[in-house]
Amino acid sequence: MRDNWPIVNFIVRWILGLLFLMAGYWKVFVLTPASHAQQFFVEGFSDSWIPIWLLQILGYSIPFVELVAGLLICIGFRTREALIAVGILLIVTTYGHALQQPLFDIDGHTFTRLALIVFLLLSPVGNDRYSIDQWLLARKEN
Repeated sequence: MRDNWPIVNFIVRWILGLLFLMAGYWKVFVLTPASHAQQFFVEGFSDSWIPIWLLQILGYSIPFVELVAGLLICIGFRTREALIAVGILLIVTTYGHALQQPLFDIDGHTFTRLALIVFLLLSPVGNDRYSIDQWLLARKEN
C-alpha cells in the first residue's frame, strides 16, 4: 500500500485541482467575474443580511481563487495553502446554499470536493512525490 501513495496523491490532487481550475477558468474567461458576482451573489442574496459590498467582493474574487488554487493543487505547489483556500471556499458556498435553502443537499459537488480535500490533507507527508512541493523539499535537503 505504501508504494501506491505517490500515484494515489497525484491522481486525487489532479482530479480535485481540475475541478477547481476548470470552474475558475469558466467563471473568469467565459462567464466573467462581473457576471458571476451579479448572477450568483448580488441577485441571489440581495434580500439577505449580507451587505452588497461583501457579496460583490466574494462574487468577484471566488473565480480567481478557484482558478489559481486549482492550478496550484494540480502542480502540487503550495498545496496545503491551496487546499485550505478551497476548503474555505466550500464553507462560503455551503453557507450561501444553506442560507437560500435550509435543507441544502450537500451530496453533489460540495461533498465530493470536501472528501478529496480531506483525503489530501490527511495523506502522509512526503508521499506526494510527483509535486513541486516535494521536489523543492528534496532539493532543499540536498
